[in-house]
Amino acid sequence: MTQSPDLHADTLPASSSGASIALPGARRSLTAQLVDALRAQIDAKELKTGSRLATEAEMVQRFGVSRTVVREALSRLQAAGLVETRHGIGTFVCDAATSPLLQLDPADVAGSIDALAILELRISLETESAGLAAMRRDAARLATMRAALADFSLRVGAAADTVSPDLRFHMEIAHATGNRYFVEIMEHLGTRMIPRTRLTATPIPRDQNAEYLTRVNREHEQIADAIERGDADSARTAMRLHLINSRERLRRAQASSE
Repeated sequence: MTQSPDLHADTLPASSSGASIALPGARRSLTAQLVDALRAQIDAKELKTGSRLATEAEMVQRFGVSRTVVREALSRLQAAGLVETRHGIGTFVCDAATSPLLQLDPADVAGSIDALAILELRISLETESAGLAAMRRDAARLATMRAALADFSLRVGAAADTVSPDLRFHMEIAHATGNRYFVEIMEHLGTRMIPRTRLTATPIPRDQNAEYLTRVNREHEQIADAIERGDADSARTAMRLHLINSRERLRRAQASSE
């Protein structure tokens, strides 16, 4: 395989045929450039719905960037509903026409900024708590995590409130660390941890909201799977991906409300 030029250039390859995309204006971050390249392939149907994206390692080699850049770019695309990562299988293109966005009331900018600040805290806090939970979990704690996820799924189907099981799941992970300080910080944050409780959301159709929440709970399930396996590194990665996706969904909602 011929290695593509790195993303420091003024253009970067977006086509399997070797075509490049011209970058507008000033040089953008490597993550933004990679997002644009992959989005262009999806928009041009070079990457069709259901098709599998290159692996992280392949993208690192092709675009000459770090794994962190690749993961951040994929998180933004996943938050936008353009791709979906399936643990242990790969990342696949979604049907963008049916991928909902969190929608905000334009007057609720202050609330969304506050929610973003809390997500920044949670990314550092809960990434490590997931790793510790994987090392210290027991059968009883795993059962309560799974019960919370099952309750979340039932409430999605019934169009009921999902905040309570969402919060319970994250609290169970904090308890599984065996460190009371994780629990105390999470209890202090309470429902403020869940971005959709901090916002005045513009209603979206029920089927689209159900799809959005199902995607959120699928991210939860990937975290729970890693914790149950006792795989601390995968648990950290899954939790970080989940929270970064939440952050990017909120950022996109902010942009669409401006």
